[in-house]
Amino acid sequence: MSFVEYREPIQDGDTAIVFLGHDSMFPVTIKQGGQTQTKYGVIRHSTDLIGKKYGSKVTCSKGGWVYILYPTPELWTMNLPHRTQILYSTDISMITMMLELKPGSVVCESGTGSGSLSHAIIRTVAPTGHLYTVEFHQQRAEKAIEEFQQHKVDHLVRVKNQDVCKTGFGVSHIADAVFLDIPSPWEAIGHAKDALKIEGGRVCSFSPCIEQVQRTCLALTEHGFTEINTLEILLRVYDVRGINLPVPDFGTPAEEKSSDADKSKQLPASQPGTAHFKSGVSPREMVGHTGYLTFATKSLF
Repeated sequence: MSFVEYREPIQDGDTAIVFLGHDSMFPVTIKQGGQTQTKYGVIRHSTDLIGKKYGSKVTCSKGGWVYILYPTPELWTMNLPHRTQILYSTDISMITMMLELKPGSVVCESGTGSGSLSHAIIRTVAPTGHLYTVEFHQQRAEKAIEEFQQHKVDHLVRVKNQDVCKTGFGVSHIADAVFLDIPSPWEAIGHAKDALKIEGGRVCSFSPCIEQVQRTCLALTEHGFTEINTLEILLRVYDVRGINLPVPDFGTPAEEKSSDADKSKQLPASQPGTAHFKSGVSPREMVGHTGYLTFATKSLF
């Protein structure tokens, strides 16, 4: 099992996603002789999972059933253990596009956190790229190393436990892109510039507060970065449902009106009907703020 390569049969030691519904799923480590409890009953790893294909429908001990899914960065983002606040797929997709990541890209990241963005970057730059990620907190760094090894992507990533604002990324002039998710990104802009290739590259900083964005933009300008812009991605989910609305009565066309006024008075007034159609209804409440993404390009001059 690897987050960057697909394999059909479920094997001992794999990380799999138990799918009960779109709003109910969780990760599980497959172990010979192991068991997993669900609301539909027990799943026995040896007899119910190992050897089966990913995507299989598995019947639990109480008669209910679940699907066993192959892990992807998107599924992992929805189910990973939260050691920190994480980035979700909405922001991750924009970061991947704006940093122009592709197979073979070299990326520097700080901080690693729970590894949500890290897994997405690794999948994007594989099989020939590399991720250099820095985490200030020692226990989080050690846990990230453990997860990368378990997910069979440790050959594509190197984790360092250090303060990027003081010591940088530990590499110079090799990165195509740099991503910063730290409290004071303006203090690491100089190190980000040093990590980027001499011929240029892109940098992105994620910050929840506009004051952080202002200081970061000033630092980017001072270090000669160009094309500085900040954006925010807000996700609005619509509820698609059927509704009934009355058909408006615009009256009888002039050519169909009867010349006999008395006859028309004797006819009952027609009642307007209703029409059924699908409609997208916006939520009454939605997340009003997530975080600001600031992008910039290293100048060649």
